[in-house]
Amino acid sequence: MDPLTHGLTSLALARAGQKGLPRYGTSMLVCSGVAADLDYISYFAGPASFLRLHRALLHSLLGSTLVACVVAAAFFALGKVQSEKQEPENANSTGRELTAGVALIVCVIGAASHIVLDLLSGIGVQLYWPFRAGWQGYDVVTDLDPWIFILFVIALVLPELFRLVSEEIGERKKSFRGRGAAIVALAILVLYIGARAGLHGKAINLLTSSEYHTRPPLAAAAFPARSTPFAWRGVVSTDTTIEELRVSLFPGVVFDPDRSFTRYKPEPSPALTAGQRTEAAKLFLAYATIPFASVNRIEDGYRFELRDLRFSPDDTSLENIIVRVDFNSSLQIRLEELRYASSKTP
Repeated sequence: MDPLTHGLTSLALARAGQKGLPRYGTSMLVCSGVAADLDYISYFAGPASFLRLHRALLHSLLGSTLVACVVAAAFFALGKVQSEKQEPENANSTGRELTAGVALIVCVIGAASHIVLDLLSGIGVQLYWPFRAGWQGYDVVTDLDPWIFILFVIALVLPELFRLVSEEIGERKKSFRGRGAAIVALAILVLYIGARAGLHGKAINLLTSSEYHTRPPLAAAAFPARSTPFAWRGVVSTDTTIEELRVSLFPGVVFDPDRSFTRYKPEPSPALTAGQRTEAAKLFLAYATIPFASVNRIEDGYRFELRDLRFSPDDTSLENIIVRVDFNSSLQIRLEELRYASSKTP
């Protein structure tokens, strides 16, 4: 999930639980709920570092625990300093007493919300890093889901507008403003994710219960579209091909598996084997969900490429990474690299 949605989710959690939050409670929730995305910095170290560290370093159980502890310790120390500057009778006037334990609980909630949302969207997370390799995730919502974004904007902005109107006409302020709207928004979020999970299951069932140009499916995946929960991008593997097609779950729409776009799997060859044995390919294969290899003849050698077909051809997100290896005619490596698909390098 994108950092902005994580921030809005943390604000909604703070609004919903404001009755019991300690001093700095909202700030702690937002900081711990967004901090994990600091591992986006690994993008600037190149694709190899990005694959190793992104959604791993701070998105794992270990990393999330450290994030929660560091943020909690920082705000607890800030609270102690501020309390010493205040008069004793006013030390806790701005909220519930901020103890180390309470600060840690608040920050754990913020960090946990981040991990849960990222498990349900985008590429998933390396939950058990660095102890166990592998990615965990569920293709339920998009990385930037406009419906979730709109939901939280409405839930957080409308109470402020009502407050301005109430003050304008002279009504008395109500305590815990926006709490009800935040609780409703979080409940709708849970229902929305549950509904999308059900639709994802239906899309998979459609994909696996059909034949593609007389070829039965061996495996299938469905990836959500941003426009509507009823649109999915299907990718199906058969014995010789990879089929890509749109899946519409709107009532009355007939699913036609023969309208798929066909990619033929490469024939076994020495260049294909050599490419798959490179270090770049091994790192990529541990990350990719639907790896697809191609081998093309170039000048006096071969070009081997690996792509992850969970990303559409026009996808320019940072997570869309490809492998390129150039060999000479004797299959000696001339170039081996991981590249961002958005790179303009030919």
